Amino acid sequence: MLHELYMQRCIQLAKKGLGNVSPNPMVGCVIVCDEKIIGEGYHQKYGEAHAEVNAINSVNDKSLLSKSILYVSLEPCAHLGKTPPCANLIVENKIPNVVIGCVDTFDKVSGKGVEHLKKNGVDVTVGILEKECLDLNKRFFTFHNKNRPYIILKWAESNDGFIDKIRDESNPKINWITQPETQQITHLWRSQEDAILIGKNTVLNDNPELTVRAIEGNNPIKIILGKQEEFDFGLNIFKGTHPPIFINKKTAREICDTLYEKEIQSVIIEGGKKTLELFINENLWDEARILKGDVTFKNGLNAPEIKGNPSIKEQLGKDSLEIYFND
Repeated sequence: MLHELYMQRCIQLAKKGLGNVSPNPMVGCVIVCDEKIIGEGYHQKYGEAHAEVNAINSVNDKSLLSKSILYVSLEPCAHLGKTPPCANLIVENKIPNVVIGCVDTFDKVSGKGVEHLKKNGVDVTVGILEKECLDLNKRFFTFHNKNRPYIILKWAESNDGFIDKIRDESNPKINWITQPETQQITHLWRSQEDAILIGKNTVLNDNPELTVRAIEGNNPIKIILGKQEEFDFGLNIFKGTHPPIFINKKTAREICDTLYEKEIQSVIIEGGKKTLELFINENLWDEARILKGDVTFKNGLNAPEIKGNPSIKEQLGKDSLEIYFND
């Protein structure tokens, strides 16, 4: 039970890096001596020190390391990247026991960290809260194992199943479905992913900014389906220091291939209906987040449909959230 307790702390720490460490995985690390935590750390920002480095550096009395257990949510790296190999650091500090949540399936690492530790006399345990540790880095593993980004579909629909009213000259405005406070949640979601993608009609109809202005966080890369020359440079998507990326592809697979080439590890797709259904129909999605507002349209544009039952249902004030996973 102690292994699980300390690994849960590793996961808790790792999540602090969400939105800041991509394209690296999120990793948390805890160092325990005589059943007491003497050091902990997590990977805070891409290009900076890994979790194991931060945890070891946080230990005040380094002499305790030689009789400690190091817990880490992901297999320590054994290759030289932007930082030195963490497996080497563990050996150099004479840490005798290492407990790992899950093996890294990335081919530069997979099994090599465990092998290096064992070769140098470290007692290694693997697979503690393995499912939770794998889920923690679903974006990283999807990108490297499936050669595409982790794809999140997101939309809001009325309580009678419409994603929008019919837009025409008599009704050109945005038809808000959810409450203003729900916007903070959706902006938090944006800050957690590498990119946000929408179709041409959503740009022209809604003139969105695609930022995280309702919270403090990193703005995602803007991905627009269409040709750049189709859009007026006065639109909100052109504001900011990073211009949008335009992709003129017809299938979801081609779009995914382009995003993979651009090393985009995760993307949240916010619409419109045709764009969402493009990914649903090709079964190229991992997660769908459906917000349901306390409004009735009576008619309009039918919302996309996801088969099956939601894995998660939450009430968000007057709004509700359903989350589906594509297993």
